[in-house]
Amino acid sequence: MLHLYRLSLLALLLATSSLAAADWTRFRGPNGFGISEDKNIPVTFKQENFLWKTELPGKGHSSPVVSKGKIFLQTSTIDGGQRALVCVDAKTGKVEWSKELKGTKAKIHDLNSLASCTPAADGERVYVVFWDGKKIAFTGWDYSGKLLWTKDLGEYVSQHGPGLSPMVVGDKVILNVDQDGQAEVIAFDGKTGNEIWKKSRTAFRACYTTPFLMPNKEGGESLVVASTAGVSMYDPKDGTSKWNWTWKFTSKMPLRNVGGPILHNGMIFAVSGDGGGDRHMVALKVDGSGEISDKNVVWEKKKGTPYVPMLLAHGDYVFWVTDKENVAVCVEAKTGKEVWQERFGRKGQVFASPVLIDGKIYSINENGIVFVFPAGPKVELLAENDLKEPVLASPAVADGRLYIRGEKHLFCIGKK
Repeated sequence: MLHLYRLSLLALLLATSSLAAADWTRFRGPNGFGISEDKNIPVTFKQENFLWKTELPGKGHSSPVVSKGKIFLQTSTIDGGQRALVCVDAKTGKVEWSKELKGTKAKIHDLNSLASCTPAADGERVYVVFWDGKKIAFTGWDYSGKLLWTKDLGEYVSQHGPGLSPMVVGDKVILNVDQDGQAEVIAFDGKTGNEIWKKSRTAFRACYTTPFLMPNKEGGESLVVASTAGVSMYDPKDGTSKWNWTWKFTSKMPLRNVGGPILHNGMIFAVSGDGGGDRHMVALKVDGSGEISDKNVVWEKKKGTPYVPMLLAHGDYVFWVTDKENVAVCVEAKTGKEVWQERFGRKGQVFASPVLIDGKIYSINENGIVFVFPAGPKVELLAENDLKEPVLASPAVADGRLYIRGEKHLFCIGKK
């Protein structure tokens, strides 16, 4: 049985690797782990490495996704009157089309936007969540910009505004709709938008995590979801609950999950926090079934961990960059023991999740400074690149190019 599990894990990793070099079809790329198999991305950005720079309409923190030579992202007009799905040619940077929907100005966190939901793509269709200021609509489009279907998911309530992003599982699209007072994981048919299954979760404060897939010992896959309620596994076929660990908080308020979980070396790593500075990170051993006890907690940390930026893992180590201090940290994956920490730059918070490219980590702070350092046990700053534009969205990597969404422009960085 263990041999079968290892073969399933290898198959998933190989599938992820084969996609990574060509497409980046969801938030944080293949399976949401922020890892690219590309090996030709510049470390130091010279003028010749800026292959193109395209001005984007409006404003938004929706991260770019790349599929079949097209880049998709969401934006909003400054006055909030419209939302739009924008398609950009990945080779030239030319805006191919923009499809607008009505919206209104609404109260959000000062560091959020009205268009923070990242699309997902499957090679034929692109799936986008739009928030009009009150309700959310889940939509499916073809690559020419034709609206195929739309589903009214009702009112969305969060003191911070929107930020939920879908993922594709075969012919299904999965959406973790976690808001203040209501939480559900929903599977839709990608072709029609019809609901296939829905699973309710305990609701606390709105969370913004996107699930990922994990191979199980039976040779299938489990859908891993994290929120304030805890970390759970579901059967992506029908939503059957398979595994659940409940988060137990010692802070004054339950902490929210913004940066999602990752899987590495047989453990799930999940982070939570809040704007007041409370933090809680756990490393969970993946075994058992049903309700899991705290015996599955291999290690945990309650300070010095990220809230918004997601984690990265490589080899024997887990890496992260803290939000407010811009401190990069390396720990042993098995034990949580700190190997090193280093503050790169003295100004600027971090909202973009870092990416791993060819054994190197690219982390971008809010001022548009891209720090590059090795994903290993020795700390070293390889490069510090200035985009000269604020960045809050997470980057994408595809076909030997790095795509970064700034406040006003989409940058394409690569080697000629």
